[in-house]
Amino acid sequence: MAVQVTEKGAHEGGCACGDCPHGARTGHRRAVAEFLAQRDKLASGDGLPAALAHSAAASRQWASDALTQSAAAVAERGRAEGRAWLHQMWRRTLLAVAAAGTLFLLAQALTAIDSGWTAARTAGALAAALTGGALLAVGHAQRAHGGVLAPLVGEDNRLSTSRAVAAAWVLLTVFAVLVLTARLALSAPGRERSALLDGLQLGFSVGLLTVVAVVSGAAVLVRRVVVVRVQAQRLQKLPADRPRLSDLITDDAGRGSFTDVQYVLVSTGALAFAAVRLARDPGRLPDLPWGLAALMLVSAATYLAGKLAEGGRPVILSVVRAREPGDLDAPIRTGDDIEIRGTGFVPPGAGAPDRLARVVVRVGAVHAHVPLVPVPGGFTNPTDSALTVPVPVDIPPGRVEVQVITAAGVESNRCAVEVTD
Repeated sequence: MAVQVTEKGAHEGGCACGDCPHGARTGHRRAVAEFLAQRDKLASGDGLPAALAHSAAASRQWASDALTQSAAAVAERGRAEGRAWLHQMWRRTLLAVAAAGTLFLLAQALTAIDSGWTAARTAGALAAALTGGALLAVGHAQRAHGGVLAPLVGEDNRLSTSRAVAAAWVLLTVFAVLVLTARLALSAPGRERSALLDGLQLGFSVGLLTVVAVVSGAAVLVRRVVVVRVQAQRLQKLPADRPRLSDLITDDAGRGSFTDVQYVLVSTGALAFAAVRLARDPGRLPDLPWGLAALMLVSAATYLAGKLAEGGRPVILSVVRAREPGDLDAPIRTGDDIEIRGTGFVPPGAGAPDRLARVVVRVGAVHAHVPLVPVPGGFTNPTDSALTVPVPVDIPPGRVEVQVITAAGVESNRCAVEVTD
């Protein structure tokens, strides 16, 4: 397909160079399609050099190397698409903020048809304008990192559930304070102003302040917990190509997470209750009942417990000689395939082909890269619970230690095996 470049430098016609969002997206999809076609072709035995047909091990290694190179190209295209997506997302977030402000003002106008426009509605409109302006400023300042979403993206390039929940509560609280500030500025000295000042008393807002403190502390604590566990090699963490909305309710592998889902659902319900209380009584901060605040505390504690319990180091349980059908039972010799059984070899988020190709087995002093073994629709090697690798020819006979190094750089325990002549 021909690529056209306009006077302004914008690429058209299905550009795949990665210099523009459309081109990055098209290039990534094309690279993925080419990789899948190559994987399925090699899985069926097509495309292998005729000179390697006599050796199953050589054919497997050649196919693994070819797929590794293709997977690296797919990963680079994916990263380019992620950068283009972030650059494009800041405009979308600005439009979303503007649309939300417009809908809020429209709702204010529609509900004022019967009761008339009041000072509380004026205060709400001013608070919405100030809050929206602050969000627009943040979005413009972080336009290279996703706009308004930038503060919600964690170090692993995923949307952080704890940050999103804390940001939602802080945003509601700031909006409520701005409503009271605007009403205070528009009110005349006297009983009304005194009532507004009383609405800021701790007795009315202690439940809200408790929830804000808990969710904000949880966001900070979760970040610290993840950093400490990664550095201690008790948690395997790999970055994503780009943030996704589903990150709020899933783990790094894209599977639904109970602790994340319950935290988001409970927070959404409590936020909705607080917003209704503010709409019904805009003269003070939302008064959260202690029962609802306690529910948020339980939900946040469950979320933190889930973060402390997730993950783990790879563990080798046993190492055996891989036996082909019809082969005789024998000890492990140089050049034989060994099957390493255990758990945690492919951590969440490491299922992409380029990351599977980064799994390494240390056999004695030699680092052996685990070959990719394709089948239609996926790979049989490596997997999370087992991987197969040939014993390097440089390994001398005797007792050697085997250790797995995952794509996240975490090392497993050592397991000793005997290699004979």
